[in-house]
Amino acid sequence: MKSWALHRRWDRAGRLLGEDAMERLYGSHVMIFGLGGVGSYTAESLARTGLGKLTLVDFDRVCGTNTNRQLHAMKGTFGKWKADLMAERCSLINPEATVVGRRAFYHEATSESFLSQRPDFVVDAIDNVSAKVHLLVSCLELGIPVVSCMGAAGKLDPTRIEVTDLSRTKGDPLARAVRKIMRQRGVLSGKKRMGIPTVYSSETRHEPQSLSYDGTSGFRCICPTKGNDLHSCEHRNLIEGTVSFVTGSFGMLAASVVVRELTGALDAQAAAE
Repeated sequence: MKSWALHRRWDRAGRLLGEDAMERLYGSHVMIFGLGGVGSYTAESLARTGLGKLTLVDFDRVCGTNTNRQLHAMKGTFGKWKADLMAERCSLINPEATVVGRRAFYHEATSESFLSQRPDFVVDAIDNVSAKVHLLVSCLELGIPVVSCMGAAGKLDPTRIEVTDLSRTKGDPLARAVRKIMRQRGVLSGKKRMGIPTVYSSETRHEPQSLSYDGTSGFRCICPTKGNDLHSCEHRNLIEGTVSFVTGSFGMLAASVVVRELTGALDAQAAAE
């Protein structure tokens, strides 16, 4: 495909965004870290908006407990790599796009292999605090635009989700932990804006409830990668509750930030306001 307009898949998006914006999206590379209940929705939303290149990064396999909130979790996919499944799904949506799935965990040792590609935009949908901070700091240092997604677990009301600068979130423990580490590293000082649009919810977190099958032994991990030292239910002190209409809203709101930033629509909206 030499141009986004060679077929009608993106007709409705083009009528909203305009031809110049669609050409910019077609020529853009977006890299998404984390393909769970948030990132999987971001990936699909961007694929359905005509992005020309997507790099989808996740080290995990699909678990049965992902079914309530992750797009790739369904009959026949348990135990398969999330990165492979989402890459295949996005390629079916947009066969002309370049979609790369990477089975990898983002951290200091792997950072250069990703960010040296200089994507036009990065989506942070990571729930590991140290990896999240490293990604955000690296993007700031390299001048790569990034949108960060904070805690969607324990939230029930999607109308409480909003986008603000990372320095301005309220009542989000994950964002607070990220800022604390950034201050310790001298990246953040005072109330100064950081230039990182952040998706978060102001809703008070709901405590997870025990279920009858937990019994006296508590939650038992059924993840296909429960032996993975990087991430496993067995290593968590608490299993949070989640719903797709909140995690998905986080992911789609992040996708909207990417599209509006890449096309200049966000700047135009700010100027109009």
